[in-house]
Amino acid sequence: MAEAKKTAAKTVKKAAPAKTAAKKAPVAKVKLNDATYATGKRKDSVARVYLMPGKGNITINGIAMAEYFRRPVLQMIIAQPFGVTKRETAYDIVAMVEGGGLSGQAGAVKHGISKALEKHEPELRKALKAAGFLTRDSRVVERKHYGYRKARRSTQFSKR
Repeated sequence: MAEAKKTAAKTVKKAAPAKTAAKKAPVAKVKLNDATYATGKRKDSVARVYLMPGKGNITINGIAMAEYFRRPVLQMIIAQPFGVTKRETAYDIVAMVEGGGLSGQAGAVKHGISKALEKHEPELRKALKAAGFLTRDSRVVERKHYGYRKARRSTQFSKR
């Protein structure tokens, strides 16, 4: 019995090594004083978009667009307002987006870019409106209802 106590005292667990946070690439400071500001929304995502004359660089949350949105479909969604207005390399974008998933965030950035373009160049409104980029997509997830498993999914029915 005495031996069991001694071995228990010797086997003390060592603390796990502290986790180190992943280092982000340094973010270039951008002056947003002369930028055109707009807010875009989609599902649960909200994007604050700053549009300024430049070379076509798009930065989202301090990261290049191609790194933040790795799926080509999401990159294409963000580039749509520039394609419709033929302004692919005319403006730089700095966007801060939060909430929701990647698809909602891409839609929010697209909505914000469209609104900022329309604010900066009012003559682009007709093209952006015809493409449907200025309208806020109001579709959101339906809430779960009482007595159901999900929003519309009912419990399984057994006749016998």
